[in-house]
Amino acid sequence: MRKSFALHSEPHVADVGGTELLFQAEIFGDEFMDAYAELREAQKKQGVDLDNLAEGDPGELRRTMRSVRLFLARQMLPESAERFTTLDVIDASGQVLESFTDLDEAEEFAEGHDGARIVDRFRLPTRVMVELLEWVVELYGGGAGSRPTTSSSGSATASRRAGKPGPAASPSKGSTRTRGR
Repeated sequence: MRKSFALHSEPHVADVGGTELLFQAEIFGDEFMDAYAELREAQKKQGVDLDNLAEGDPGELRRTMRSVRLFLARQMLPESAERFTTLDVIDASGQVLESFTDLDEAEEFAEGHDGARIVDRFRLPTRVMVELLEWVVELYGGGAGSRPTTSSSGSATASRRAGKPGPAASPSKGSTRTRGR
């Protein structure tokens, strides 16, 4: 018996409002699980429940959403990851003062500038971030949608049944009961 397994060779594409984010074609299971474990740990540390964001502290939510961005970026190709993780420190007029990829550095810089605030360069609604997270977990975490498609000839053929179908396979006229139940 021989079984062939297809591997993805083309990047996965998430089209987010017309911007394409490219994700790695394949990720080794241990790398994915390590990144996912770090995300879950950060989420627990912040005390934020991603299924109930309405009750979270805004500062803790920002850090949790940042950890979601970093997790997703680890699965992306470098150019998409950079676009996805860049933070801009802007002044009151919206002028970019400086850009960072580290939240702590961005916060430190913003504290030294009156009225400055931090925004993600690639801003997304929270619901889209959660949808992206769910998609990536299914894609690389072994969900049913993560298998590469193959032609039907790549599938195993069904085993033949031994013997002839018995009376259980065709109930007698007027009978609603099947043998063996």
